[in-house]
Amino acid sequence: MAVQVALVTGANGGIGSEITDGLIKAGYRVIASYYPTEEEKAQAWVEEKGYTNEQIRLLPMNVTDATHCHEVLTSLLQEEGRMDVVVNNAGITRDTTFKRMRVDQWDDVIKTNLNSLFYVTQPLFAAMCEQGNTRIVNITSVNGLKGQFGQVNYSAAKAGVIGFTKALAAEGAKFGVTVNAVAPGYTGTAMVAALKPEVLESICETIPMRRLALPSEIASAVIFLASENAQYITGETLSVNGGLYMH
Repeated sequence: MAVQVALVTGANGGIGSEITDGLIKAGYRVIASYYPTEEEKAQAWVEEKGYTNEQIRLLPMNVTDATHCHEVLTSLLQEEGRMDVVVNNAGITRDTTFKRMRVDQWDDVIKTNLNSLFYVTQPLFAAMCEQGNTRIVNITSVNGLKGQFGQVNYSAAKAGVIGFTKALAAEGAKFGVTVNAVAPGYTGTAMVAALKPEVLESICETIPMRRLALPSEIASAVIFLASENAQYITGETLSVNGGLYMH
């Protein structure tokens, strides 16, 4: 049986790296996309992790450029011959109050966190439908469900991810393509861990479980939704937020 192939965008980030680990342990060959100007960082990550060429393939891709994505992914599909899982994980924040939000802060977040789902998934979707028994997992956020002060751009984009997920699930169902989302709460990535201790403490006080999520806990939800055990689940948003928001 051919080795299954999974594409992960933003693969060398805090959560993306754990997703990549989990997929490799599950036997997938992972296509790990990274921003084209960050090749040295991506190569250093692969070396640090000790991944082999059989386990991982680095893919420079600007997920905010539709034409570029179409060209890169069309070639990728021809070269790999299959696509079993797509994990849309790439994301950024440009936080500020709405009164002070600049057009570029809005556009950058919408392009990276929402438009990228179309740019990355659309060139692969027809082939995944033809192949059947394939998975798309999109990373949204608790703030796409409940909103967040200072994150009108981010909350709007992540809410859009949920709508995208439900609508595409309806289209993919008859072909055996499941489409689901994972909505992390506050997660202990390097970026969050760098916050001042008092800020972290105040965040944890709002969470019923009184702690941040581990990146591995987010990844486990993604791996489950990518697995055969989840083949009858589609159009769902799985929250991993320690009880912060129950919807």
